[in-house]
Amino acid sequence: MSLTEARFHDLVDATQEKLEDIFDESDLDLDLESSAGVLTVKFENGTQFIFSRQEPLRQLWLAAVAGGFHFDYDEEEKRWVCDKSEELLGEVLHRLALQQAGVEIEFDAVDGHSDGNR
Repeated sequence: MSLTEARFHDLVDATQEKLEDIFDESDLDLDLESSAGVLTVKFENGTQFIFSRQEPLRQLWLAAVAGGFHFDYDEEEKRWVCDKSEELLGEVLHRLALQQAGVEIEFDAVDGHSDGNR
C-alpha cells in the first residue's frame, strides 16, 4: 500500500520536527537549518547529516559521511525503515552520530518508542 502524497509530506514534516527537537534538546553545539523540506544538521567537527524527501519514491533520505540511506515508512509499525539494512531510522542515526561526530544521542522518539504507540 503506497502512501498518498499528502500523507507522505505530513510524515516527513513530523519526523523532521521530532529530529529538530532531539537535536535541540541535546546539549551539543549543532547548527540546524531547515529549508525547502531539507533538514541539515552540522556537527561541531564540520560533518553533516542531510535529511531530504524523495517524493516520487515516498522515501526519506539521509546523507552522512558513511553514505546515503533511504527509508521507507512502515504504515503498520508507524516508523521509518532503511530499505537496505531494515534498521530503524533512530538506530541508524544513533550509530552514525557516534561514528561521525563521536556523540551519543538517543533517537527513540523518531521510531515511535516514546509517543505512546508502544
